[in-house]
Amino acid sequence: MLLVVDAGNTNIVFGVHDGATWRGIWRIGTDVRRTSDEYAVWLLALLALAGLERGQISRAVISTVVPPALYHLRRLCRDWFSLEPLLAGTHLDWGFEIRMDNPSEVGLDRLLDGLAAHQKYGGPVLVIDFGTATTFNVIDADGNYCGGAIAPGINLSVEALHTAAARLPRVGVGRPQAVIGRNTIVAMRSGIFWGYIGLIEGLATRIRNEFTAPMKVVGTGGLAPLFSEGTQIIERIDPELTLDGLRLLAARNPHPISSSAMTSND
Repeated sequence: MLLVVDAGNTNIVFGVHDGATWRGIWRIGTDVRRTSDEYAVWLLALLALAGLERGQISRAVISTVVPPALYHLRRLCRDWFSLEPLLAGTHLDWGFEIRMDNPSEVGLDRLLDGLAAHQKYGGPVLVIDFGTATTFNVIDADGNYCGGAIAPGINLSVEALHTAAARLPRVGVGRPQAVIGRNTIVAMRSGIFWGYIGLIEGLATRIRNEFTAPMKVVGTGGLAPLFSEGTQIIERIDPELTLDGLRLLAARNPHPISSSAMTSND
């Protein structure tokens, strides 16, 4: 079985795939101070609850946009699963071109979304990923990554609004019943939700027009289902798109030698 680890700015997602389906997907808050042993206590308990044993894990792949988290995630694979993980990066065989001015600058999550989206839905396709940042990722008919747009994530925007305006409270993200708010809380929720819908629809429409070809729109990330309720521009919701991209990347590339040949200082 394959252990997949996707370390984002907000959460680290662990998944186990048996070659046919996901046997378990679990999330933990990103904290670069967390040690490999702490990860192990948490993850091994979840594996047991899912009826899985660590001896069943034969391969591992890690993607991270948080470099300080990588050391202990590698140690987790080496010390607790006796595996040397494959590390996602632009040096690997992705099976497509990264048509950017500087391909190494592109976030791995964006490339993984593109890899999985083209494999599952064909192309051209626009992937909107609702993460710490909201990214719009354009994939052409041949699966090549063609760029996109990056906007502040909704939770970042909410926190910035509360922090910068002393009299505005912190509010939760949700779909309000009315656009015109009759009090401050409802007005804020309306501006947050419907303002973000406007951003999504505006950028997606402009991207489609600029690309000059019919384009599917797929949403992923934790808040994708919520915002898809307010717009028809998102045609599909795929919550595991990034993990599927990691799984596909692992299948395309040879895995490193066993951790038994590595020193503890690597």
